[in-house]
Amino acid sequence: MITLTDIAEKAGVAVSTVSRVLNNKAQKYRISKATRDLVLQAAKELNYHPNELARGLRLNKTHTIGLMVPDISNPFFAYITHVIQTQASQYGYSLIVCSTNENINTEVEQIELLRRKGIDGYIIMPIGTKYEHIEELLNLNKPVVLIDRCIDELNTNSVSVDNYTGAYNAVEHLINKGHTRIAIIQGLPNTSTNTARVNGYKDALTKNGITVNPNYIVGNDFRKENGYIETKLLINLESRPTAIFSTSDLITLGALEAISEENLSIPDDISVVAFDDVDFAPFLFAPLTAVRQPRELMGEVAVKILIENISTRTNPQKKSIVLKPELIVRKSVLDLGRVHSISA
Repeated sequence: MITLTDIAEKAGVAVSTVSRVLNNKAQKYRISKATRDLVLQAAKELNYHPNELARGLRLNKTHTIGLMVPDISNPFFAYITHVIQTQASQYGYSLIVCSTNENINTEVEQIELLRRKGIDGYIIMPIGTKYEHIEELLNLNKPVVLIDRCIDELNTNSVSVDNYTGAYNAVEHLINKGHTRIAIIQGLPNTSTNTARVNGYKDALTKNGITVNPNYIVGNDFRKENGYIETKLLINLESRPTAIFSTSDLITLGALEAISEENLSIPDDISVVAFDDVDFAPFLFAPLTAVRQPRELMGEVAVKILIENISTRTNPQKKSIVLKPELIVRKSVLDLGRVHSISA
C-alpha cells in the first residue's frame, strides 16, 4: 500500500507538504506550483489512492449515502435507484442500497444497520405503514429525504408525485370514453401513495355521478401476483368491469398476464389504464394508456436536497417537493360512446 511517506521520498519533499497538496491546501500554505505538480506526478506514478476510511474518520464523514427501497425488483424503484446512484457518484458519494421486500421489520433492521455504519445521509422510499424508526433518525439530526411514499407526521425533506391528480385524471379519461364500470387494483393499504390514488379514483367517479362499487376496489400490495389474482377475479364477476385501473407497474404486469390467459383482448374486451408508465407500455399490441411519473427528476431532486443538507451540517427549512404526473394516452381504452353510436 502506497503511503504519503512513499510519495514524499519520490518527490523529495516533506510528508507534510504531500499531505497539504493532496488535501487541496497548497495555496493556503503557499506551496509553489512546481512543488505541487511534482507531488501530484509522484502520486500518479506510484498509483496512489487515498484511504477513504481514514479520511472519513478525520472529517467525520464517510461520503456514503444509504438508500432504502421497498422492492428492488419493482421497475419503478429500480429505475430511481439507478438515477440516485448516478447522481450520488457525481457528487463524490458512494451508495449502499437496501431492499426491504415490503417488510416493515426488515426496514427497521436495515435502517439500524446503516446508522451503525455512520453513513452521512439517508434517502428512504419507505413502506409507510410505520415511521417511528425514521423519526428516531430525525431526532438524531440525521439528513433524511423521503421519496414516493411520504409521511405527513414526519417533519422531513420529501419528494413525491401528485398521486391523487394522476389517479383522478386516469379514471376521468375512462369516464370520458363512456366507462362506468371501472375497477381499481390498489397497492399496499394505508400508504400515502395508495391512499391518494384510491381517493383520486373514488372522487373521479363521484364527481361524475357514478356510484362507487366496493366490489371493484380490490388488491392489497404493489406486486405482480396481486395484479394477476385480482384481475382473474374481476374478469369472472357476474357484472364484469369494462375497465381496470392498475396502480403500479408490477400490478399491471400481473393484470396483463391474467387478461391474456383469459383470451381477452385489450381494449375490445377490457380497457386498461396503468399508474407508472412502464418501459414496454408503448410497444404492446395495444399500447398502454398510463400515468407517467417523473422518475428521473424524483431521484435527482432527492440527491440534491440530501447533499445540501449534508454539506451545510445544519437543520435547514424542510423541503416538500410535489411533482406533477402526466397522463399518456395510447390505445388501451375502448371508446364505448363511439361503439354504441356505431351499433345504433
